[in-house]
Amino acid sequence: MAEYSKMAKGHFTSTGGAQVINLPFQPDRIEMTNFTATATPANHGIPFAWWDVSMGQGTGLGFVNNATPVTTTGQFLTGGFSTFAAGQLLQFGPTYQYTNSGNPTFSISQHATAPVVTTSVAHGLTSGNVVIFENLYQTATTGMVQIAGVPFTVTVTGATTFTINWNTNQSTYAAFDSSTSTGHAGSWKQVLYPYLYCPNQAVITAINTTTNVITTAAAHNFVVGQEVAFRIPTIWGTTQLNSLPNIVIPGSPGYYYVTAVTQNTFTVSGNLTAFTAYNSNFGGGAVIPTGAWTFPQVVPVGDLNTGGVPYSGGALYPSPLVYSGYGNTQVPTINGPAIQGAFVNNTSQGFIIGAGNIKVGAAGADTSSHLVGAAEDVIYWVAYYDDLSMN
Repeated sequence: MAEYSKMAKGHFTSTGGAQVINLPFQPDRIEMTNFTATATPANHGIPFAWWDVSMGQGTGLGFVNNATPVTTTGQFLTGGFSTFAAGQLLQFGPTYQYTNSGNPTFSISQHATAPVVTTSVAHGLTSGNVVIFENLYQTATTGMVQIAGVPFTVTVTGATTFTINWNTNQSTYAAFDSSTSTGHAGSWKQVLYPYLYCPNQAVITAINTTTNVITTAAAHNFVVGQEVAFRIPTIWGTTQLNSLPNIVIPGSPGYYYVTAVTQNTFTVSGNLTAFTAYNSNFGGGAVIPTGAWTFPQVVPVGDLNTGGVPYSGGALYPSPLVYSGYGNTQVPTINGPAIQGAFVNNTSQGFIIGAGNIKVGAAGADTSSHLVGAAEDVIYWVAYYDDLSMN
């Protein structure tokens, strides 16, 4: 039958981390070939792998090479193939929470440039993932409650460590350790598909009034030429950036243009040198704050909210590039050309090739093997959605 069946294929160069493949459907079968592992067989290499929806999410079958090399078969029990549909609501991974003795713990330490998060078991994150922390209050003088509720882009530094984009080397911050919490366990979880509409509202972590560089906690997805508006409460300092009130033209919002971008920073037009310095030391003195407050935010401005970029030659349908929450490089969306507006519709579906380890027979998982391969491996894939499934 072929009336409603769908098939797609493609290839990519692996980074060693989970790879997201956006498609116009959710496949029920996937085939994968690691061209590098087949061309040069080596120990722990996985040349071929397969998945069927009836196996369950995050699983799969595959071949793996040993040191001889001899190829044998194995299974992926976790970190295998999985499908997804990122729709109208945010979706989250499992909550990493300490609740009693013996459960995983985590700590957040102060650092001059970025807090270091250390977990007692492997966190399973890759650089570019987005996480949110909750319930970080411990006592009147300990805990890092100031960062709770903020989406952060992470940078992985080890199997049990990662950093987040926030400066906590300040007098009002205190290190957090879930293993020493009494009645306040603390938790964090991954935001699986954080950028459903792009660019997005972003929490500001730093403002340099000399260089005009703004730093955000998570990827902002702004582009050069984008108009942006600021919402900065008084306690954070640089309120002169706020779009309202506009003292030059009363009633007219004051916007800024983006002149340069990186994943978590952007530069704005204008002269900010006379503006009030940004207050990254907010926290209430020696006492850890317990009340709620509004974080400083920046939001995109535009007239057309269907996404796309102006046609400037080359590809007939240039697609906007956005950060997906899986990696530190931007990926194309399914949107066509349009006048650049405030938002790109990044709701998506498809599948993920995980970085799980293959398990052969009764032996434990081969922790040196990874479904998605090693960095620079060339991966080919074919995905299917079948008309009829008889289970």
